Amino acid sequence: MTTAPLIAVVAGEHSGDLLGAGMLRELRQRYPTAEFIGVGGPLMQAEGLQSLVPMDDLAVMGVAEVLGRLPTLLRHRRLLISTLKARRPQVFIGIDAPDFNLPIAKRLKAEGIATVHYVSPSVWAWRQGRIQGIKKAVDHVLCLLPFEKSFYDQHQLPATFVGHPLADEIPMTWSQHEARNALQLGEGRLIGLLPGSRKGELARMAPLFLQVAQQLYRQQPELNFVVPMISAARAAQFKALHQRYAADVPITIIDGQSRTTMAACDALLLTSGTVTLEAMLIKRPMVVAYRFNWLTFQLIKRLFKAPFFSLPNLLANERLVPEFAQTDATVDALTQALELQLQQPQVEVTLQRFTELHQQLQRHANMLSAQVVSEFVDKTQ
Repeated sequence: MTTAPLIAVVAGEHSGDLLGAGMLRELRQRYPTAEFIGVGGPLMQAEGLQSLVPMDDLAVMGVAEVLGRLPTLLRHRRLLISTLKARRPQVFIGIDAPDFNLPIAKRLKAEGIATVHYVSPSVWAWRQGRIQGIKKAVDHVLCLLPFEKSFYDQHQLPATFVGHPLADEIPMTWSQHEARNALQLGEGRLIGLLPGSRKGELARMAPLFLQVAQQLYRQQPELNFVVPMISAARAAQFKALHQRYAADVPITIIDGQSRTTMAACDALLLTSGTVTLEAMLIKRPMVVAYRFNWLTFQLIKRLFKAPFFSLPNLLANERLVPEFAQTDATVDALTQALELQLQQPQVEVTLQRFTELHQQLQRHANMLSAQVVSEFVDKTQ
């Protein structure tokens, strides 16, 4: 190694920060003097990343939400492109956030800079024509899910199935009793509510989840409810919604520790996204619900091609867990589904399938992703 490599990484939200931190840790072992620049949160910064703009500025979801933040997003993207073109890293890795990262990758690839995209865009599910644009922007895709690599193979774009770091990190079995002790929770029946970590998402989903909790509580007053909140700001937002929609329902708010909270529960009501994968790996019965902004949903429902939207169902290619979107996500439907998750014998079969899927995803993702990136770095040394 003749020079210290410069590696650029851009993550757009908490889940990407988690993926990036594990990869950077592995890369640091390979390249002790490497410099990491780009965008990341506290986890990536703890691994030595210099974040050029605040990661929270990129954490927006949905068409309407993005439009409201467009000037900031475009300003940040221009800054990143100009900085990275000037500094010429050995490789640029965009982690998820394809609408933000792929245009950056395309500009850098045109300048002769190697580009990797970590977390496949859901191109197999909707807007499949995007594959041509991805090929113009990206030299290699790191896939979290096994069926994604097959899609890229069909379109002659190099891709590696690296598995998911969460499958490496989360134990195959997680004691409910120990989780409750860690959180100082009692031994009664416990329902976990996970209505999202973003401000807009929480505003859309928490009222629905609270009304479900209220209906369940009135039917079964022995039930207990718990909700983990990612920050003090989101906790304050949830408390205000709790007082407005279900003040009579006792709900324990946990500061962070979402995985331990899920492990402590008998069943979960949660939003779609990475949290459903975490719940699957922790192996707790769940009901998944999501409501999009109206404009976002009008676009998605015309373009979405996949048979399911929750990760456990996509991975299994069957309806393993109940999922409800938009107008189907009603208080009555979610309440009934949660009651079944607490009762039905089928839950044991579902949990066994969760174990099989966990084993399939357990591939040492941090090591494999760093290995692919290092191949690009070494070419320029």
